[in-house]
Amino acid sequence: MSVAERENREAHSREIALVGLGAMGLPMALNLLAAGHRVTSRSGDAGRTARFAQAGGVVGASWAEVLEGADVVITVLPDGGVVRDLIDRPDGVAQHVPSGALMIDMSTTSPQDARAVGARCAELGIDFIDAPVSGGVTGAEAGTLSIMVGGREADLERARPVLEAMGASITHVGPLGSGQVAKAANQLLVGSTLTALGEAVLLLERSGVDPAVALEALAGGLAGSRILEAKGAKVIDREFSPTFTTRLHAKDMAIVRAAAQDAGCVLPVADRVNEVFAVAIANGLNEQDHSAVVRVAELLSGTHPTDWSKEP
Repeated sequence: MSVAERENREAHSREIALVGLGAMGLPMALNLLAAGHRVTSRSGDAGRTARFAQAGGVVGASWAEVLEGADVVITVLPDGGVVRDLIDRPDGVAQHVPSGALMIDMSTTSPQDARAVGARCAELGIDFIDAPVSGGVTGAEAGTLSIMVGGREADLERARPVLEAMGASITHVGPLGSGQVAKAANQLLVGSTLTALGEAVLLLERSGVDPAVALEALAGGLAGSRILEAKGAKVIDREFSPTFTTRLHAKDMAIVRAAAQDAGCVLPVADRVNEVFAVAIANGLNEQDHSAVVRVAELLSGTHPTDWSKEP
């Protein structure tokens, strides 16, 4: 690295507190460290904590210590309730993050949650953007996430050196909450396509057609998609090691429905996909890959869950 490159890197480095060192948050933190940012976090998972520390991360003894004096706070949390709770709890943002800091919520929450957190941050003098991501664990590890941003343009520009360490595509969608609306639309498209993919594979199998051969043909036409490429083989093989769980996608489909109600629109496909994910959850598919929704079509077609364990 040249002297000029090193000086530029140091000029754009930030003191970052990252809350949520999970399946997505850990690789995002590692990419931030690789880009030269100082990142403080903590986790109850010893393995994740060790990987973070080995990469140069600072492990806080408490959340208060993690947040104390941070320039930037990044949250990668399971839902909006957890994000909202982080603001005002005794070891949270209000008590330990200084006025003038920037909070970037990269969780998937409802637009209403994003606006509420943004309003509370404004009261505290903290800038806020909602910046949910798409790309899954693979994109988080590669630093190629698609990041959908809601908030002020000036706050996005302030966040850009941080976001660029984690994403290949950074889009300012609109005002606060717009990033979460875009993510809801993303999850609707992904969820409905996965549901249709599972049904298509089942139709091919029950009709005596090799699904691998048929999907290869479909990939060359209008039905071809990144989801078909990424998930087709998993559905055919019923290999559901998770890159994104059914439980989390079911949560996201509930967000889609809430956003639709807030916008005053009727989404019949979203309603049916939400029902499919609810059935998947009711049948114990919570922690399997979200492509496991094919199991719902199997159930309705007469396959009993006890038969799943007999598959090769």
